[in-house]
Amino acid sequence: MATRHILADLAADYEARHGTHVEIRSMGGVEAAKSVRAGEATDIVVLASKVMATLEAEGHLAKGATRDFARSEIGVAVRKGSALPSVASEQAVKQAMLNARRLCYSTGPSGDHLKALCEKWGVSSARVLIAPPGVPVATLVANGDADLGFQQLSELTGQQGIEVVGTLPPEIQAVTVFSAGISIASRDPEVARAFVTYLASAATDDEKRRHGMLPA
Repeated sequence: MATRHILADLAADYEARHGTHVEIRSMGGVEAAKSVRAGEATDIVVLASKVMATLEAEGHLAKGATRDFARSEIGVAVRKGSALPSVASEQAVKQAMLNARRLCYSTGPSGDHLKALCEKWGVSSARVLIAPPGVPVATLVANGDADLGFQQLSELTGQQGIEVVGTLPPEIQAVTVFSAGISIASRDPEVARAFVTYLASAATDDEKRRHGMLPA
């Protein structure tokens, strides 16, 4: 889900440049990996690099064809118009979480990291709202279901009803590298390879930054 906006824009750009139509279907990472393992027909898979390495080792992706696509940091958001907490240091983030009436994070790599921080700092699970798969944290924060939200910055950037406070400070940041690879179920692996190469190329760097990501 963290890559859905940027992939949609890059697919449209690629089609305009090369005439190749690319259809994107976004879903939670767990569901996506399950679909790949079930042999669902697809050409390209984009997931967190650790998951991609596992899928390749299991024989679901073409060997040696996976390319790192983008790096993504965890961002912090509040409802638009709310006071902005400090996220300048580990202690500041800890205090903001302890002060929050309810905080929200998603499943996936960023959610696993936030869960560990909550356990480390003694944040009660009763005050934690985990976004259901496919539901943006931004939506829950904008609706007032939570007053502090954590998710991949790319998923918070540009969303209505929230204000992005910033990213987690370096000492508690967890950077996720997303990779693109070719499914062994691809019916046209060479066309798929060309799109994967494009995704990993410097030509897409500006678009990655615009979407709150960094080049891999």
